[in-house]
Amino acid sequence: MARDQQSSRRRTRLITASVAAVAIGGTALAEIPVSAAGKPRGHDVSSHQKHVNWQKAKSKGARFVYVKATESHTYRNPYFTQQYNGSRNAGLIRGAYHFAVPSSSSGRTQARYFLTHGGRWSGDGWTLPPALDIEHNPYSSRRCYGLSKGRMVHWIKSFSNEVKRQTGRRPVIYTTSKWWNDCTGGSRAFASSHALWLARWSASAGSLPRGWAYWTFWQYDNGGGLPGDQNLFNGSTAQLKRFARG
Repeated sequence: MARDQQSSRRRTRLITASVAAVAIGGTALAEIPVSAAGKPRGHDVSSHQKHVNWQKAKSKGARFVYVKATESHTYRNPYFTQQYNGSRNAGLIRGAYHFAVPSSSSGRTQARYFLTHGGRWSGDGWTLPPALDIEHNPYSSRRCYGLSKGRMVHWIKSFSNEVKRQTGRRPVIYTTSKWWNDCTGGSRAFASSHALWLARWSASAGSLPRGWAYWTFWQYDNGGGLPGDQNLFNGSTAQLKRFARG
């Protein structure tokens, strides 16, 4: 079985986090970046957070959350139901995400697994579109999961097309600028139809993956006032609700 999501993503992001920490004086970010103050706050969680106190998270300012549902075509977050339903019951807009392992199976296969185990979307105004978390390979030193740039683009398209076919929405894509530019060759094939969830632990969003002119979500830190990773939505609360509705 695949490693728990948090352990794999944390291992991936330690390098990014350390760079960000050096850039802002050797300490992790403790507050919302000044450039993004006033935007709706959110977070993302996985089995690492276990049983989340959702009312407390909301009282601290959470307005949305992404919950890990699956990884590859074998792993399911054992806390998904509590996290996904609990956040909704507390009044948060929530969505599900899938951690991609492109070397283990096709994009279509992983999309089907994700959609079968929590990745569905409905236009109720409370459900964010499904999200694809695609980034550094935490299981091997093989760069880009051993896929060529062209094959990686094909993998992402296959995943996206299956999500679109089954839900009517294109997935949000979570990635870093470096990984995207290195492993897809900076593909511009997705920006016009896929919202960007940018991962960059820093005081500013910095340069975006090629093709995108703006981020929709920004994961700016791996810890803070809310459980899990800290995120912002690039708009107002009303716009967040419209984005969820589709």
